[in-house]
Amino acid sequence: MPRTSRRGLLLGSAAVSAGALLTACTSNEPKEAKEADPAAQRQPAADDKPGKPVTIGFAGPQADHGWLNAINQNAKSRARKYSEVTLEITEGSNDTAAQIGQVQTLINKKVDVLVILPADGKALTQVGLQAMKAGIPVINLDRIFASPQAYRCWIGGDNYGMGLNAGNYIGRQLKGKSNAKVVELAGLDSLELTRQRSQGFDDALKNYPNIKKVARQAAEFTVESGQAKMAQLLQAQGDFDALWNHDDDQGVGALRAIQQAGRKDFLMVGGAGARSAMDAIKADSGVLKATVLYPPTMAASAIDLARALGQAKGVGGLSELEIPASITLYSAVVTKENVDQYLSTGFS
Repeated sequence: MPRTSRRGLLLGSAAVSAGALLTACTSNEPKEAKEADPAAQRQPAADDKPGKPVTIGFAGPQADHGWLNAINQNAKSRARKYSEVTLEITEGSNDTAAQIGQVQTLINKKVDVLVILPADGKALTQVGLQAMKAGIPVINLDRIFASPQAYRCWIGGDNYGMGLNAGNYIGRQLKGKSNAKVVELAGLDSLELTRQRSQGFDDALKNYPNIKKVARQAAEFTVESGQAKMAQLLQAQGDFDALWNHDDDQGVGALRAIQQAGRKDFLMVGGAGARSAMDAIKADSGVLKATVLYPPTMAASAIDLARALGQAKGVGGLSELEIPASITLYSAVVTKENVDQYLSTGFS
């Protein structure tokens, strides 16, 4: 299941591998001005041309969820794009001790850069610090370490933004309806990301005084829990206008429960960006009308960033010599109107 911190700041995959850095020069400036411009003499950004060989170690959790499997696939496919990149990828584990051991093995192999999506950010902070102290820069992917000293760059999704954008979409759809009611099918309440998503959703609904959230049920990011918890919501709430479901995997089960109950009287918004959800949105034959992205393409961007670090390059589109310290991806809302733009990023 996804953890904290799922196109947004699309300085991700495309921008990181874009062309040279922008400069402030224009064609009609004097030659002297161009030569004096420090941007013109900076190290070029990472691009698609082969450069210095880089070995990237990739350690993630077990791919027991569609989004996590997509993370692994995005990392592998991105690394194959670069002839000079060697990817050392671990088996993946949800056991923190096992994942720590896997990262330590990569450190001992003296990889050039590490990309780590920790099963538990707090628990793996020490091994992140160990890598950094060994001179191996770390790209911390999504679930953040407890100390910024444990990573060179963090890249991940915006859980609060997911809730905010889901709430604003629903608010716009129900703007003309008085006494509108919404329900929420959340993820695991033990996870900070779930609380962040709910907080963003609640904050968005404050902008729409005609809407009241009448129920919230926590599931477990699985198809089975989505079906069971949605059935409970439907039994307890006979009348509501919209549902926000935090996760498209558990949404498969939620849709089953909705179909079994014969309910078609509300709109549903999903979360993460599964291909099945996008296909349903495009077909527009059921209650699912939108999903809010938590893009697994962040793993491809992490490989781009790791390659840039290993080659001492900057980021295309930015004037700075170094890659940023953090990148938060945007949680775009996918609807029938724009779904074709995002279909290629949908995961199964």
